[in-house]
Amino acid sequence: MNIYIVIAAHNEERFIAKTLTSLASQTLLPKKIIVVNDNSTDDTENIVTKFCSEFDFISQVKTNSSKDHMPGSKVIRAFSKGLSVLDSEFDIICKFDADLIFPSNYLEKIVYHFNENPNVGMTGGFCYIEKNQDWILENLTNKDHIRGALKAYRKACFLDINGLKPAMGWDTVDELLAQYHNWEIKTDTSLHVKHLKPTGQKYNVKARYKQGEAFYRMRYGFFITLIASFKLALLKKRPMLIMDYLKGFFKAKRERTPFLVSKSEGEFIRKLRIKNIKNKIL
Repeated sequence: MNIYIVIAAHNEERFIAKTLTSLASQTLLPKKIIVVNDNSTDDTENIVTKFCSEFDFISQVKTNSSKDHMPGSKVIRAFSKGLSVLDSEFDIICKFDADLIFPSNYLEKIVYHFNENPNVGMTGGFCYIEKNQDWILENLTNKDHIRGALKAYRKACFLDINGLKPAMGWDTVDELLAQYHNWEIKTDTSLHVKHLKPTGQKYNVKARYKQGEAFYRMRYGFFITLIASFKLALLKKRPMLIMDYLKGFFKAKRERTPFLVSKSEGEFIRKLRIKNIKNKIL
């Protein structure tokens, strides 16, 4: 299987070399890696250039999506830039962050899961963060969800969901739409990926209402938004975020912010969410 990897990088001089080294040391090498240097002002470009000179499957392109580190939109616009300069001869397309260290068999296991089950449309491992000199599972991790930092898509699934949405919530929408198109989501608990920079560490202050907006744009409705807000705020150990999420939801509703999914997709999403909530309660 031809594996293409797109990595969006904004001022990642501290981590990008470790990420690329881990990918260039895989037991199964990718066909192509493209690093999208998104408005970096540090030494990211020079570091990546050195890797490009050492490995013919690594390349770099520059873009300028936004100076604000807004969740969702910035990284997906950068990802789309990288995708636009690649050919379509891939079997698997990966969207990876620039602050990860992958185990050496990561890509080999990804291909294994796609080959083992033709219904698997997306797969990935789990993010671990360093705490007190130990690597622990990142608290936002869910066994039924692949973190946005390390998504791998089967080409047919990626085309079915029409790529990735440049908005917060993209890494939930993609999985919901994949299931809408009858694809399965596969997580592999054995794949421990070191996440060097905790999620959301540099998010813009303006982003605090964006999560609620994302719930609205996914057509969750108020009841599911309330439950999702409560759950996420507790996972982040910041209960007061619930109010920010709800304010973002009602603000988006009041302003009639465009939805990310169609009515039929939204109906499917709500039914799926209710079903999952009932399963967890029972």
